[in-house]
Amino acid sequence: MAEASLAQTIGPAIVLLGAAVVAVPLFRRLGLGSVLGYFTAGVLVGPSVFSFVVDAQSILHFSELGVVMFLFVIGLELRPPKLWAMRNQIFGLGLAQVTAATTALMLAGIWVFDLAGPVAFIAGAGFVLSSTAVIMSVLQDRGEVSTAEGQKSIAILLFEDLMIIPLLAVVAFLSPLSQGDLGWTDILVAIAALLVLLGVSHWGLNPFFALLARARAREVMTAGALLVVLGAALLMDVAGLSMAMGTFFAGVMLSNSSYRHQIESDIEPFRGLLMGLFFLAVGMSLDLSIVAAEWQLLLFMLAVFTLAKGVAVYSIARLFGGSNHQALHRTSMFLQGGEFAFVLYAAATSGGVIDARENALFTTVVIFSMALTPLLMIAADRLLRTDASMEGVDIAHNLKGQVLVIGFGRFGQIASQLLLSRRVDISVIDIDPDRIRDAGRFGFKVFFGDGTRLDTLRHSGAGAARAIMICIDDRKAVMQIVELVQHEFPQAKILARSYDRGHAMDLIRAGVDYQIRETVESAYLMGAEGLKAVGFADIDVEEAMEDIRQRDADRLSQQVQGNIMSGTDRLHFHPIPEPLNPVATPK
Repeated sequence: MAEASLAQTIGPAIVLLGAAVVAVPLFRRLGLGSVLGYFTAGVLVGPSVFSFVVDAQSILHFSELGVVMFLFVIGLELRPPKLWAMRNQIFGLGLAQVTAATTALMLAGIWVFDLAGPVAFIAGAGFVLSSTAVIMSVLQDRGEVSTAEGQKSIAILLFEDLMIIPLLAVVAFLSPLSQGDLGWTDILVAIAALLVLLGVSHWGLNPFFALLARARAREVMTAGALLVVLGAALLMDVAGLSMAMGTFFAGVMLSNSSYRHQIESDIEPFRGLLMGLFFLAVGMSLDLSIVAAEWQLLLFMLAVFTLAKGVAVYSIARLFGGSNHQALHRTSMFLQGGEFAFVLYAAATSGGVIDARENALFTTVVIFSMALTPLLMIAADRLLRTDASMEGVDIAHNLKGQVLVIGFGRFGQIASQLLLSRRVDISVIDIDPDRIRDAGRFGFKVFFGDGTRLDTLRHSGAGAARAIMICIDDRKAVMQIVELVQHEFPQAKILARSYDRGHAMDLIRAGVDYQIRETVESAYLMGAEGLKAVGFADIDVEEAMEDIRQRDADRLSQQVQGNIMSGTDRLHFHPIPEPLNPVATPK
C-alpha cells in the first residue's frame, strides 16, 4: 500500500521532470525559448493528450510559488529609494495602460462578440492583466530586468498586481448572488496585512537573518529565506492580495541587507524549478476538447483581444514618450493575458457573472495568448532588428597574437596598455562595431568577433595564444568563454575580469588562472587617498593597503570553500554605537 502511494507521488514528478528536460533544451535550440517548451510539454503530458498527469489545477496552484519567488528576487534588486522613484511609472504608466486596455477589450467584447456589459468587462479585465511569469522570464532571459525599459515593464506589472483586490470587489458587486456588500471588511483586512508585512520586513528581517548567520549553517539560512518568502505569500493569500506583490515588498525591504546575496543564491534553485513547473501546469490546463469544438471562435477571439490590447499598449507607450521601437517591443511582451485571469474567471463563474462555457472560452484564450507570447516576441525582434553598420570594421580571421584580448571597453583599453608598452603582440576582438570604429580613430586595430563563439575564438588565434584576457562585463558571457577556452584551448592561461565578489568566486571555482574584480584596485586607491586626506603617513597607508589586500584574499579563499557569508571575521566593521577598539590617531 505504501509502495503504491509512493509510486503515485513520484510517478507524476518523474513525468514532469522528464518532459521538461527533453522539451526545454529542444525548444531553446530551435530558438523558440524555454517558456514555449514548458507549455508544449505540459500539453503533451496533461489530461488532454497522454494523461500522464491529470490534476493540473493543483499543480498550477502550487507552482505559483515560482512566480512568488521570482518577484521576491526582483524585490531584492530594488532598494526603497529606487522603488519610490518609480512611483510615477507605477501609478502613471501602469494606470494608463490598464485603463486603456480594459476599455479597448471591453468595447471589443461588446461590439464584436455581442457580450453583455458585465461579461465583456470580466473578459477584458482578465486579459488585460498580463502574465508576470511570462514577462519576467523573458526580461531575465534577455538581461533586460535592470534596463530602463525593463523597469517600466516591472512598474506596469506591479500596478496590475495592485488591481487584483479592486477587480475581485467589482466581481462581487456585479454578482447577482451577492447582496451588494462592497466588502469593506475585506479591504481593511488587506490593508492591515500589507502594513504588517511592511512593518515586519522593515524592522524584523535583518535581525532575523543576523541571528541565523551566527549559526554558520547554510541550510539554516536557506530555511530562513524560504520561511520569509512562504510566510509573506501566505499572509497575502489569506488577506486576499497577490502573493507575488507581498513577497516583492518583502524583497524590497531586504534589498539593503548585507545578507541579500546569500538569500538570493539560496532562493534561486527553488525559484527556477517552480517557475518551470508553473508553465508546465498552464500547458496541462489547456482543454483540447474545447479547442476542437470551438476552435474558430477561439482563434477569432484571440485575434480580436490581442489586437485590441496591442493597440492600447502601443498607444500608451507612445503617449508616454516611448519610441516606435520601444513601443512595439513593449507591446509584444504585454499582448497576453495572465495567471490572474484564472482566479478572476473562476470567481466570476462562482458569482454567476459569467457561465461555465464563457469561463472555459476565456480561460483557453488566455492560455493560447501566454503560449504565443514567445513566438510573437521572436517575430517582433526580427521585424525591429536593425543590424549595426559594419562599414570600416574587419571580422576576426587568422589572427596570430601572443595574447588574445576579448573586449575593448574601458577595462580592456587600460589592461592592453601594459602589454603594448612592452611590445607584446596582441589580438583584440569586440562585439560592438561602433566601439571598434572609435578605437580605430585613436589608432587601435580591433577586430569584430563574439568571444562566446568557438569559431570566432579559433579565427582570433586562441589556439596559439599563450594567454586569453577576458575583459567584458557580461558575467554570463565570461563564464561561457572560460568553459570554451578550458575545453578547446588548454594551452592558454585564462585571465578574467569579474563583475563582483560572487562572480569572482564562480571564476575561481571554475579554475581560471587569474581573476580580478573590476573595481577593487580603484577602491583600494580611493581608501588610501582617504587616509592621506586625514593625515596618515605614506608608510601607514601602505601598511593599511597591504593588510586589507591580505584580509580580502583570505576572505575570498574562505568564501570559495564555503559561501558568501564565510570570512566575515576578516572584515573591519564600523563600531556602533561606540568603538570596540581604540581609534588609531594619524601620525
